[in-house]
Order: sequence, then C-alpha cells, then structure tokens
Amino acid sequence: MAFEPSSPPGGPAHPRVLLVDDHPVYRDGLRMMLASTGAVDVVATAADGVEAVVLAGRLRPDVVVMDLQMPKLGGIEATRRIVSAHPGTGVLALTMHDDDESVFAAMLAGARGYLVKGADQGEILRAVTAVASGEVIFGPALAGRVTAYFARLAGLRPAAEEPFPQLTAREREILDLIAAGLSNRAIAERLVLAPKTVRNNVSNVLAKLQVADRAEAIIRARDAGLGR
Repeated sequence: MAFEPSSPPGGPAHPRVLLVDDHPVYRDGLRMMLASTGAVDVVATAADGVEAVVLAGRLRPDVVVMDLQMPKLGGIEATRRIVSAHPGTGVLALTMHDDDESVFAAMLAGARGYLVKGADQGEILRAVTAVASGEVIFGPALAGRVTAYFARLAGLRPAAEEPFPQLTAREREILDLIAAGLSNRAIAERLVLAPKTVRNNVSNVLAKLQVADRAEAIIRARDAGLGR
C-alpha cells in the first residue's frame, strides 16, 4: 500500500486518483506516467480490491483506476462496493480483458469508464479527466461495441402496448375523440363518417370497455392517456 503526497492547499485543482492493480511493475509505471503529466494527483496505489475499498473510503479520491482480475477481491466487486459507499467517486476500469462480459459487468457494477491496457498516456489521461467530471467514457476499441450492444437491446425491447387492445383501431380513434370532448356529430364530421356508424362504434366501445355510459368511458380513456 503506497501513498503519494497530495497537491498542496491552494494548488491547481487536479483529479485525485487511486490506482489499483496487482502487478507492481504496471502499477508503478502507471503511477509515474500519470504523475509526469502534472495533470492528476496520484494519492495512493493498491494491490488488490480489499485495499482499494479501504483506501477509497479513507482518501475519497475523485477517480479509482481499477484493474478487474485481482486477488482477495476482484475489481468488479470492489467497484460495486466503492460506488455504493461513495457515489461521488468515479471508477475507471483499466484491464487486459475486452470481452463483452467483463465490460458490461464493470458498467453494471458502477464503473463510469473502461479502457484496455495498452491505451497510451493521452487516452488514459483523457479518460481519468472525463470520469472525474462525471462523464462516461470507453476506449476507441470498445465504444462501437457498446453502442451496438445497446442498439441491439433497443431493437429487442417490445414496443409499448396500445391502450385497450380489445378495441379496433377505428374504435380506439373514436374513443380518443370522445375523451377529447367531441360529440358524436363532431366525431362524424372529423372522421367523415355517417352518424350511424359513429353511434355503432360508440356502442361497441362502451360494451368492450364494460362501462355504463360515456362519462365512465371518458374517465377510463383519459386515465390511459387518450384525449390529450
């Protein structure tokens, strides 16, 4: 568990960063690389998820740069615990794993960013800054896949059901106009229908909705969002 000095009081407002990785060579290299930019303040490093949770609670960094595969406590669970206890701390996953399962597990745990190791200094610095600002960010190799994933989800999501599925499209249209306050005559004029046709449809609507009268039908329709 290694600590680095914080920025002096009154100094430039740099994101305060906790680095978490079980590989000391990579962890120390990342610490030196980020410190060399002068743009962030590396306040501590941790070698596993347990240390990460403890240090995040003690130091309240702006960003935790989190590896995922670690001993004692993995990065996914450590992320979940940190974000749950300290919502103001952003987590940036930085890992060797770029499979969809790892990416979405990290995001569901509360990570606000995801980079694959091998990202250069500029990418990592931009991601840390973005996460510190409350943004969500993915590395270039992942952004397209994440967008495609959510596009697929949107395509699979069932469309919102129409209210009163027992009604025909014409009956629903007439109920909408009834709920808007139109009389049968006005509805006939609006839809260019014979008054008798409108009366028959209104009767069908009342029967299918199992309501006693027009007033009750209007209440049901407005509750369902019709007549607006």
